[in-house]
Amino acid sequence: MKNKIVAGNWKMNKTFPEAEELLVAIAEGLDDMPLETDVVICPPFPYLEMAADVSEESNFSVGAQNVSDEKAGAFTGEISAAMIKSAGADFCIVGHSERRAYFKETDEVLAKKVKRLLEEDIIPIFCIGEQLAEREANQHFQVVEKQLTAGLFHLDAKEFERVVIAYEPVWAIGTGRTASPQQAQEMHAFIRGLIEAKYGTEKAYNAYILYGGSCNSKNALELFSCQDVDGGLIGGASLKVEDFIEIINAAETCIKND
Repeated sequence: MKNKIVAGNWKMNKTFPEAEELLVAIAEGLDDMPLETDVVICPPFPYLEMAADVSEESNFSVGAQNVSDEKAGAFTGEISAAMIKSAGADFCIVGHSERRAYFKETDEVLAKKVKRLLEEDIIPIFCIGEQLAEREANQHFQVVEKQLTAGLFHLDAKEFERVVIAYEPVWAIGTGRTASPQQAQEMHAFIRGLIEAKYGTEKAYNAYILYGGSCNSKNALELFSCQDVDGGLIGGASLKVEDFIEIINAAETCIKND
């Protein structure tokens, strides 16, 4: 039986005092939970070390939201994988649709970022997903296959098993629109099929494929109950303690019912 992963992406939110308050509140909410779900908190860069300190006494891991594709050097404003690791992070989001759209990150750049993270033993949470126009044109499978192939399929089997995939239909991120459980399951099954064709049945079964895109406390249980949905990459709801804990509870319910 596989567990679930619930990762909270705070994006560019919270001041330092607000971040500390939220971290402590999440830690307290998790204290009495005998968790089988792997919980990951991805705050902005300045709060990584603080989050790592809080996590030492709690049941969550820490992730970053981005990483440079360079190892080190004269790249003002960039953050390297080694810096992230030294701050206490074990995960890092790569290729979020906002990075692809606003910062023009290419498949080539994202593939390099994945390599940098794996060199530092950091688990990439690799995001893929289609725009609304691409889904309406019935191109969503081709788009996702291209992103997966270009971003991850350069890895050997040993490297690939250290990666988490997050399917996030771009039209559902921050819009309040959510892929139906049927749409989510269909795409997740398609992704798992691509992995099986590349790396074999065992690697495909063990791969973690999360759903991201307006996943919240009301729809999490239905989404997480889908056969090929292994948890969620949570945006806005991860900034609200009660909602985030309820989403984690949904993951726990699915594990117990499996």
